[in-house]
Amino acid sequence: MGRTAFAPAKINLFLHVGAPGEGGFHPICSLMAFADIGDRISTFEAEALALRVAGPFARDLADDEDNLVLRAARALIAEARRPVGPIGLSLDKRLPVASGLGGGSGDAGAALRLLREVLGLKVEDAWLETIAASLGSDGAACLWGAPTLAEGRGERLGAAPRLPPLDIVLVNPRVAVSTAEVYQRFDAQGRFSDVTPPAAPDAFEDATDLAGWLVAQRNDLEAPAVAVAPAVGAVLETLAGEPESLLARVSGSGGTCFALCASDIEAESLAERIEAMAPQWWVERCRLGGPWPDEA
Repeated sequence: MGRTAFAPAKINLFLHVGAPGEGGFHPICSLMAFADIGDRISTFEAEALALRVAGPFARDLADDEDNLVLRAARALIAEARRPVGPIGLSLDKRLPVASGLGGGSGDAGAALRLLREVLGLKVEDAWLETIAASLGSDGAACLWGAPTLAEGRGERLGAAPRLPPLDIVLVNPRVAVSTAEVYQRFDAQGRFSDVTPPAAPDAFEDATDLAGWLVAQRNDLEAPAVAVAPAVGAVLETLAGEPESLLARVSGSGGTCFALCASDIEAESLAERIEAMAPQWWVERCRLGGPWPDEA
């Protein structure tokens, strides 16, 4: 025991959302990439399955038995179909909650990978993916933390175009954004998209090349997210107006926005300026890619 798994932040480089179908679920098409910052899940000895939460955003999590990490652990142990000794999980919560970064799904995915390894469970990758997908639309993608083109409800993962090293700045106004409220606004607007994957090259040469392509795409939940949380709009407007930003966009249903920059130098300059301008915001400079390694 005593091992750690990394749960990287998820970024929706674009997110197209279709009309709701059976059960009210919306089909999507999204190019997702993963950052080199995120939460961490560790194991510890315990008398029964338990979860400890620490970190800068720990107090923003609901303290209940419905946490995605515990739900993932229970589902995996049930799938193992053999007695499993008690184990504890510790969550170091470094990402804002309800922020469009796939934090809960990423934490659950990290727990699934970690528990399978630590407990020596003979559970195939496909079963892990099924469990992860059952926990949320980002679940399957966040399980592996690798760039992917997600379709369906998010459970169908396809090959992403090859991405160059990407330097971005993440900014969150420290306002939790309800995904349910965002979708209610989105449905009321009735501006549903075709979720056929857009034509894309096999690879992008650099961040400028990618930004030029992404301009023709969009995040369909961006306008509803800004309507639900105007502070997100203030972040987005600020990032879009800075010279280092090749592209500024909301990730997921908000409220984190990202600015794509040409290099780490531009990203560092932008992050420092935003921190000085708005010290109340959460600001992180990071790199997109994945999968990122877990830690011993």
